[in-house]
Amino acid sequence: MDPFKQMSDWKKNMDHFFGDKFWTEFEGTIKPTIPPINMYKSDNELTCIVNMPGLDDMHKIDIYVDYATLELKGSIDMENAGGTVVQEEILQGVFDRTISLPFPVRSDKIKATYKSGLMYIQLHRLISDTSRKHRVNVHVLEGE
Repeated sequence: MDPFKQMSDWKKNMDHFFGDKFWTEFEGTIKPTIPPINMYKSDNELTCIVNMPGLDDMHKIDIYVDYATLELKGSIDMENAGGTVVQEEILQGVFDRTISLPFPVRSDKIKATYKSGLMYIQLHRLISDTSRKHRVNVHVLEGE
């Protein structure tokens, strides 16, 4: 019997009783999101470190950046050592995760590298000419 199936049924019943999407804020606690990430920011840069064990084919992951959003799609598949699972804490499977970034980033300056089970994604703040301060001229209207 699949424990996540039972949890999903229970969650639907609670949503029905308490209101739509009651458990949404608890979802990460009940079933943690994969892949887990750490995000670090400086004035003009973001570094996202994504935990992705066993990734040997870079075509199994898609990374999309759109303005102030990072999207990760793919699959984490670790080789089974054989036998019955006694303890399983490293989450695996198909994922589709969207992360809000603290500021808009440039689409032309993105670097992603993978080393020792970690994906490093470096992003740079979008500084637009249109975001500069402009003086607003005030026009006086003659009395009506």
